[in-house]
Amino acid sequence: MIVQTKPEGAAIVATIQVKEANLTVADAFKAELLAVIDGGTKYLVVDFGEVLYVDSSFLGALVASLKHAIANKAEVVVAALNKDILGLFQLIRLDKAFKIYPSASEAVTAKP
Repeated sequence: MIVQTKPEGAAIVATIQVKEANLTVADAFKAELLAVIDGGTKYLVVDFGEVLYVDSSFLGALVASLKHAIANKAEVVVAALNKDILGLFQLIRLDKAFKIYPSASEAVTAKP
């Protein structure tokens, strides 16, 4: 299991359970997020609080999950990015595709 999910209000918080989010876990991560979205979730918070490193294949899985969520009229946001991962999101302009929150609790509170 790559993510641990728990409901918080009207949101589901999916906390990534690996320190290195890379190719070896990308497919499992995507499958787990798609299952959560297909379960009827309309607001999914992906918590990166425990992640120290992320690669392009993992980010591709995250973007694929976002596309699936949009098709299902759901929203995916990210939270608790460390400085390096936030810089990467900004460099490749993922900060334009995802709402980014300092913490999962702030993302839950901000749900429209």
